[in-house]
Amino acid sequence: MRALVTLRDRRSAPVTTGRGNPVNGVVRTSPVRPPHRYRPGPAGHKGRHDSVRAPHGTVASGAPDAPAPRAAPFRAGGAVTGPRTVAGPTGDVVVVGAGLAGLAAALHLLGAGRRVTVVERAAGPGGCAGRVERGGYHIDTGPTVLTMPHLLDEAFAAVGDALSARLELTELHPAYRARFADGGVLDVHTRADAMEDAVRDFAGPRDAAGYRELRRWLERLHRVQMGRFIDRNFDSPAQLLHPDLARLAALGGFGRLEARIARFVGDERLRRVFSFQALYAGVPPARALAAYAVIAYMDTVAGVYFPRGGMHAVPRALADAARDHGAELRYRERVTRLEWRAGRVTAVVTDHDRVPCDAVVLACEPAAAYALLGRAPRRPLPLRHSPSAVVLHAGTDRTWPELAHHTLSFGAAWHRTFEELTRTGTVMSDPSLLVTRPTTHDPALAPSGRHLHYILAPCPNTAVGPGPAAWHTLAPRYRDGLIRELERRGLSGLGAAIEEEVMVTPADWTALGHRAGTPFSLAHTFPQTGPFRPANLVRGADNVVLAGSGTTPGVGVPMVLISGKLAAERITGRRVTTARRRAVTTTPPAPSPQDAVR
Repeated sequence: MRALVTLRDRRSAPVTTGRGNPVNGVVRTSPVRPPHRYRPGPAGHKGRHDSVRAPHGTVASGAPDAPAPRAAPFRAGGAVTGPRTVAGPTGDVVVVGAGLAGLAAALHLLGAGRRVTVVERAAGPGGCAGRVERGGYHIDTGPTVLTMPHLLDEAFAAVGDALSARLELTELHPAYRARFADGGVLDVHTRADAMEDAVRDFAGPRDAAGYRELRRWLERLHRVQMGRFIDRNFDSPAQLLHPDLARLAALGGFGRLEARIARFVGDERLRRVFSFQALYAGVPPARALAAYAVIAYMDTVAGVYFPRGGMHAVPRALADAARDHGAELRYRERVTRLEWRAGRVTAVVTDHDRVPCDAVVLACEPAAAYALLGRAPRRPLPLRHSPSAVVLHAGTDRTWPELAHHTLSFGAAWHRTFEELTRTGTVMSDPSLLVTRPTTHDPALAPSGRHLHYILAPCPNTAVGPGPAAWHTLAPRYRDGLIRELERRGLSGLGAAIEEEVMVTPADWTALGHRAGTPFSLAHTFPQTGPFRPANLVRGADNVVLAGSGTTPGVGVPMVLISGKLAAERITGRRVTTARRRAVTTTPPAPSPQDAVR
């Protein structure tokens, strides 16, 4: 029986983290498998579990009352140079939000010897990377593309743990399948030789040679930007003045993305493959800085991965590691206010308890963080948000052999599409879509013989396009139009095949606290990039740090993981340098039923 629901139902429906035995209302997929026990903090301090709330040893006034043993205060200052850090004691840290950024921050803080309490309003970890269960379908409600997994490995390694002990990753080959309006099909590979051969067959030998040059440019662009401009806390734009800035300029990073890509490859369809990522940064490729091609590096060079159990397995693994290495995880607790004394937060107050602290990481949505702080960043220009997206999660009784794990279905229109999304505020008249089929590599995400499809259609945010109320009326018509368009593009019988579905629109993103109804947060315009993006330190709040896509460095799974690490660095003063891409253990993909059809 078909059931059409929206993401708003998630607030009342049970949210789980997988399949297995329930623990505190949260279901975990596998037993905990830490390689060894790591206990930060002073000798004798025991790790805390999410089902046990350790006493915090302070009374309502903030005066100590038989305090538990604690590490010596960590202080910034002296002759140490570098980005500013939180002054004063930082031994006990509360992290608000158990999404990817908050959990990454928690692990890096634990590794530096802090005691950490994570407070989350939902029934389990994940934040935007959540999970909805419908009729035996296990539906990821957030990101579906995982790149740069070494950033996850860094977070696990901070506590002496390992990615390979927590997650089973499959590297996707192809990373994407691109299908074009003229009938052309290109499998996008991250291995150089395979991609060069595919480009030669698709666009000819000249563009194949151009692809090699483009790949080398992307690699150089990534090397120049990552350590200096992305994985870095900024206190002032003056910190941009470094020889790497000249190197970035020499690489053409301050030119326009679309024009720079065109220098390497002539086929307009091929240029789309290396520039569509700018959409998620909130800027059309014709206007985006070429420096944003670093996102294309992540998608087309560094590798695209899929975690067994779906993308929600990632925050679940981070949360399990944090718990096993000493963090206290408090689910189903909504933060209602912060207690202050002399410019510092002394306690985080929830609807259940009061949690004293020395420092706070606000890893919740920016709107919620600024509401708790009672202030918003002062800026000379209004903040601009990225386009939003309509997502249709469809559980079906069949699938289509022309689909890969990730399939990009491009419409004939291109520049007009970006104008509609960012300026005129109308839904795409000739949509370009992302179709993800997670059951390609994990059939257990659906009932036996069934399949799960995730259809993402970019749309204007509510600041330039239809508002939340309008989407309540528009959503059913838009859903039917998407299905008709995909059926026209080859997914015949899609509508009749749907057994369960969850549809998410800007109205739902708004209800979940996302400003302008977009999960992609602030656009990466030049005034909202690097040191010009809202900072992770808050003026007038001496011991509060922000984390997530609304602050530095930006949007996307890799960026929010780095954001959590940068937030922890603000508290600990301990710099963790992102290593050059390291080998990540993966499981070779097993042939799927869909591969057999092909």
